Amino acid sequence: MTGSKTSTSGLQRLHDALSRRVAQRELPGIVWLIAHGNAAPTVEAIGTTRFDTDQPLQRDAIFRIASLTKPVLSAATMMLVEDGTLRLDDPVERHLPELAHRRVLKRVDAPLDDTEPARRSITIEDLMTFKLGYGLVFDGYEEARYPVIERANELQLVLSRPDPRSPLTPDEWIARFATLPLMYQPGERWMYNTGTLILGVLVARASGKSLGTLLRERIFDPLGMHETGFFTSQEKTARIPGYYMNNTLQSLSIPAEWATPPAFPSGSGGLLSTIDDFHLFGRWMLNKGRFGDQQLLSIASVERMTTNHLTPEQIAGAGFLLNGEGWGYGMAVAVNPDDVSSQPGRYGWSGGYGTAWFNDPHRDLTAIAMTQTVEFLFAGGLTEFEKLAMEA
Repeated sequence: MTGSKTSTSGLQRLHDALSRRVAQRELPGIVWLIAHGNAAPTVEAIGTTRFDTDQPLQRDAIFRIASLTKPVLSAATMMLVEDGTLRLDDPVERHLPELAHRRVLKRVDAPLDDTEPARRSITIEDLMTFKLGYGLVFDGYEEARYPVIERANELQLVLSRPDPRSPLTPDEWIARFATLPLMYQPGERWMYNTGTLILGVLVARASGKSLGTLLRERIFDPLGMHETGFFTSQEKTARIPGYYMNNTLQSLSIPAEWATPPAFPSGSGGLLSTIDDFHLFGRWMLNKGRFGDQQLLSIASVERMTTNHLTPEQIAGAGFLLNGEGWGYGMAVAVNPDDVSSQPGRYGWSGGYGTAWFNDPHRDLTAIAMTQTVEFLFAGGLTEFEKLAMEA
């Protein structure tokens, strides 16, 4: 472990807990980071890159960060809002005419032609708050199999797991998505994931740049996030760990796939990054948009990103995906005392391949964990990490 302004005993408890999960083969390895404000972080890499190797997992491992892409895209969107390129209340058809005149299913499981007109346009803010009226639907923990979902799969839209990636270009993707009806009226419900897929297409078109170029110019280069992007070099793919659903399956993703630029850069889950790179982003958010002597994003924009925009009914309707938390722009926001902290205000999110980040502004704390085993998020590992990071 390196760095530390935190409790030695607290850090030891965190080390012991994560080491125990690796020893029990719940995951092959994990890298974690705890930092207070701008102080040097405490960082540790535990275990190996895959279950079938003795190769140690290194601090500079490159992870598929999946849904940790969402807060990055939201920050870039707010930069375009501050530039005057976008407005939060813009109807999306101002930039994506394909999405004008939306139709809405009368029931989410209805045939695709059983629709009514949308009562209003989708706005850019709807995309960031996931209230556009379209997203993932679950029966229990499994994705539902409704006509609108089956059709989206046939269209190769890749609306849930980001890998294997969609073969479509952004223009092809949005044209195909536009053939689908919405599931609910805009503004009615919180529905996960699709909003930032659409948002990635919109901000690229509005800025006149590819999404990868926009994120690099506005966020990655200014913050020094030089290992973060939608693809990496062939040489660096050796630093991408194996990806597992749990501790019994073989690795499900081929690192070499990430050596070429994707046809469709996913604003919902397409980025690669390292723990040190993502710490730069987390610290930037904790510093209210200030990096060094530059205010790259306004305090007001960061506060808007990290404030809950859902009603209690919408939070309840989100079920296990939010688990009682609110939602800002591209990230969850703790609105009540919970098992992790007695003080609301914590914000952050997790990536479905096993990555997690949160900031606690009350403690001036950033915490990040990166593995590539999905079950880490759902089998107690994430909650344990969050609790012990707070105590540390």
